[in-house]
Amino acid sequence: AAAIGRSVFIPFDPASHRFQHGIADTFIAVNLAEFPESLIESELFGHRKGAFTGAVEDHQGVFARCSPYGSLFLDEIGDASLGVQIKLLRVLQERAFTPVGSHKPQRFSGRVIAATHQALAELRQQGKFRPDFFYRLCSDTITVPSLRQRLAETPAELDLLVDALVARLLGSSRSEAVELVLTALHRDLPADYPWPGNVRELEQAARRILLTGRYAGEPAAPTASDAFWQQMQAGTLDARSVLAQYCALLYQRCGNYEHVARQTGLDRRTVRKYLSRSILPQQQMPGSDADRQHGQ
Repeated sequence: AAAIGRSVFIPFDPASHRFQHGIADTFIAVNLAEFPESLIESELFGHRKGAFTGAVEDHQGVFARCSPYGSLFLDEIGDASLGVQIKLLRVLQERAFTPVGSHKPQRFSGRVIAATHQALAELRQQGKFRPDFFYRLCSDTITVPSLRQRLAETPAELDLLVDALVARLLGSSRSEAVELVLTALHRDLPADYPWPGNVRELEQAARRILLTGRYAGEPAAPTASDAFWQQMQAGTLDARSVLAQYCALLYQRCGNYEHVARQTGLDRRTVRKYLSRSILPQQQMPGSDADRQHGQ
């Protein structure tokens, strides 16, 4: 499964994440493939001031930030170097880690969950994955099926995934946004669409719908700049930027601040601020004649 599929699936799976007193404890996800070899140990274990050039202050790694009953999700574990594997093995065996530049071990009592798209057994045979780490890590395994397989078995899971993705894109789940995405998907795609890009493709589809009002064809929202669309396709737009454009889409449809505020759960002042950041055409900008005609 795609990495983003695992990152969406794992936090909501009770078999892979601990819950204490009915409340989910800390869940921290880190993709090992995103960090260069020179930085990954610092990201995982932290470092002390002066440990290396550029270490101007102490840094707390993800193992230190994870709560005692929390879960640390290490995605793309197959990309970890042999050196990092040794240190991770120590954490699993001794429940302790040492920040870079320190000689004082720190305790870790959380749960480690790892995932990869690679075949670890093959990497082990090739000498790229330590056998001791392999057997210590793979005590319990879960296979995450492709999005196509999951939806074929449980069609209703699409609603849950879209809800989670909307929350990721907008900063929180919003019922009208979820309905907008689901309506566009059902309208523009065949029921048996195979989703070759798995959840990553679904996230891109949800992002496009939130920004344009539809999955395919000419956008219903104002035309964006090339740079904006490049950021959208690359998935680098932050939640505020996506929410701003979603507000613009709602405003273009109704021309009413109150409606936008109701549907997004924002106050009028915040709606105005977000609309000023959007890509509304000039004639639809807040304060225009069209806006005043709606009594705003």
